[in-house]
Amino acid sequence: MSQFLLTLLKISGFSLLVGIALSVFGISAADLLESIGLTPLDVWIYILNAIDWAVPTMLLGALIVVPIWIVIFLLRPPGN
Repeated sequence: MSQFLLTLLKISGFSLLVGIALSVFGISAADLLESIGLTPLDVWIYILNAIDWAVPTMLLGALIVVPIWIVIFLLRPPGN
């Protein structure tokens, strides 16, 4: 099993244990969000705003990076 998958498995297991512990004490995700002044809708809006910012920014960067990568790929010697 690769190191990445093993790390994901560990994080998932630990998250499950913490979630069980919080539910035993009667704490929910909505309670935690409310304690910091957020609602699930607020979190969803923040996620959508982040996506709205990230996608055009990534495309803008790709306009520069991809052509440079293609030129380097075409000009490198065969066998590398």
